Amino acid sequence: MHLRDLPSVDRLLADETLAAAPRRLATEAARAALARAREAIRAGEEPGDVVALARAELERLSSFSQRGVINATGVILHTNLGRAPLAPTALARVVEVGGGYSNLELDLESGARGSRQDHVGEALCRLTGAEAALVVNNNAAAVLLSLAALAEGREVVVSRGELVEIGDGFRIPDVLARSGARMIEVGTTNRTRAADYERAIGPETGALLRVHQSNYRIVGFTASVPTQELAQIAQRAGLPLVDDLGSGSLLDVGDEPTASSSLQQGADLVCFSGDKLLGGPQAGIVVGRAELVDRLRRHALHRALRADKLTLAALEGTLALLADPERARREIPVLRMLDEPIEVVRERAKRLATLVGGETEETVARVGGGALPLAELPSVACAVEESLAARLRLGEPPVVGIVRDGRLLLDARTLADAEVDQVARALLQARRAISQT
Repeated sequence: MHLRDLPSVDRLLADETLAAAPRRLATEAARAALARAREAIRAGEEPGDVVALARAELERLSSFSQRGVINATGVILHTNLGRAPLAPTALARVVEVGGGYSNLELDLESGARGSRQDHVGEALCRLTGAEAALVVNNNAAAVLLSLAALAEGREVVVSRGELVEIGDGFRIPDVLARSGARMIEVGTTNRTRAADYERAIGPETGALLRVHQSNYRIVGFTASVPTQELAQIAQRAGLPLVDDLGSGSLLDVGDEPTASSSLQQGADLVCFSGDKLLGGPQAGIVVGRAELVDRLRRHALHRALRADKLTLAALEGTLALLADPERARREIPVLRMLDEPIEVVRERAKRLATLVGGETEETVARVGGGALPLAELPSVACAVEESLAARLRLGEPPVVGIVRDGRLLLDARTLADAEVDQVARALLQARRAISQT
């Protein structure tokens, strides 16, 4: 075929499928198909059926890009897969609030303007023992706002061993710089003492910052200052102590610190995530002294970083479950997966293996999301052919597993009971597709 033999855009748009589609999408699909065909011809290749190319491009343009995925990786808080799945109660709140108007910033009793923070503030204070609370769009924003409101143009003292970097290049030194505060590093990478903080405090100091080592641990010849002692140093100097917990938790989960324990030990502000061990939506939560939280609320950055109505609705639903810890551990997916007995996980893996002709394999699951980096959760996977990995990932629904030692492992710890049959159907379809090629 030559370039002159290619159909025009108008001829392609006359195709029944393209003609029935919105004109703008159909035109874009036709032009994209023609561009691919020209590239093929110039490369000395046959372009194939241009109408079929246009139809395929139209289907791609008409489809949603973000899709639900079945997580069979064994990583519970998988950042690439959206971290914490929401509990049904949280999802119901999103549907109720997002399907129409809401009293996001309206006090229904008085008819006057209200605050969006009121919808979750009381619950957060009750669950943490804080005087006040504030929610922004993620924990990086929570730390940024805290430092900007308390120490802009001043110094913030932090241990060298806590200058962490987490996923996608989030670095504490960069956040400090963006907040307008000046970082004062104390101690060494592995050892920081109380005297290091005391020597660094001066007239330009605006706050002390403690950062939880979310995604790593320093072991061996180490020393750090406990939160309670650091809080006493800050109090004697008349300075606020900001404690960035990173993942954070409202219930006891492994060795992760809770917001309430940090406040009890004397931290003035505590920052943590909503979509990690809390098991809710992406959010940054700040709890602590009312006077300091109010300074964050009044800072100009607050409006740029605040959470929207859907985030607050999902968080409100999640917090309602956390008021009853036993119910929370049953109904919040992250907490259920963390607590589920290995016998239950093994039975799920066996059921999947029976349905697809796979084998069960003992393995280790991870928490992920920068939480509990040393924790190894015993798990069981269904092992199948490695060649199925790409087909499953591109299927409907997409299924993502882990390729290891020449096999694809589908870890049952991160699968829900209802997903086993879905995975089995997707896997059998993938096998059929491979056999037909």
